[in-house]
Amino acid sequence: MAAQILDGRATARALREDLAERVAKLKEQGVTPGLGTVLVGSDPASESYVAGKHRDCAEVGINSIQVQLEEGISQDELLAELDTLNNDPACTGYIVQLPLPQHLDTQAILEAIDPNKDADGLHPMNLGRLVASTAGEMTTPLPCTPKGCVDLLGHYGIDLSGKHVVVIGRGVTIGRPIGLLLTRRNVNATVTLCHTGTKDTASHLRSADVVVAAAGVKHMIDPADLKPGVIVLDVGVTREVNPETGKAKIFGDIAPGIEDVASFYSPNPGGAGPMTRVELLANVVESAERSLA
Repeated sequence: MAAQILDGRATARALREDLAERVAKLKEQGVTPGLGTVLVGSDPASESYVAGKHRDCAEVGINSIQVQLEEGISQDELLAELDTLNNDPACTGYIVQLPLPQHLDTQAILEAIDPNKDADGLHPMNLGRLVASTAGEMTTPLPCTPKGCVDLLGHYGIDLSGKHVVVIGRGVTIGRPIGLLLTRRNVNATVTLCHTGTKDTASHLRSADVVVAAAGVKHMIDPADLKPGVIVLDVGVTREVNPETGKAKIFGDIAPGIEDVASFYSPNPGGAGPMTRVELLANVVESAERSLA
């Protein structure tokens, strides 16, 4: 049998409907969530990504706060912009779109975000709280893509308790934090993290019940290296621009043929990407809800 697709677009749509109801209740109590985006420069991919986030905001009733800055902005000027958002009650969460120009200290910029307004869930303080928490409800923002992966599997009724999950890639956006979520008691998976220093990655893949491919290397994983019935989340992104048309095409980390091996798999695009965007909205809404507690 062909694998069942884990449809991130459809799942995100259902989650947005729930968020719209929660936003409506917040507005009845006098609170309107607001998502801020800080975009430095005019990178087309970043501009498109930010525009998509604000379309999502409009769909669920969240206010949009768009901060567009010149590429040559100084470190101190950018920090001043973040300070304004940190102190703006209309902004319940915001992101700084990456990558930043090379003359800016990305880590210092990200650490300047108010942890309570960290819509990406990647502030060191919030990641530290995730490290320190193995059970119970989290009351701080969670990293969007890892949370999106867990919620996507949950939407399809997939129980990860006791499952062996192999994660490929150790990036801070996905690879490192997803293990923290998967090993919390409410999920209860066992996680192996593979990276460029791992010896015989193929042997780990062959033993995996679930694979989260997050290396960002086009078609690096051959479906022949996976056991039949595996669950696969194709999260890594490679963009290739057609020199003739100027249009970019997205490729995942999983090579063609996964439909014949896996029991479930998330396509790329159309899997983790839409889930990441809806989890960003969820962090903003949850921040607004916490402000009323």
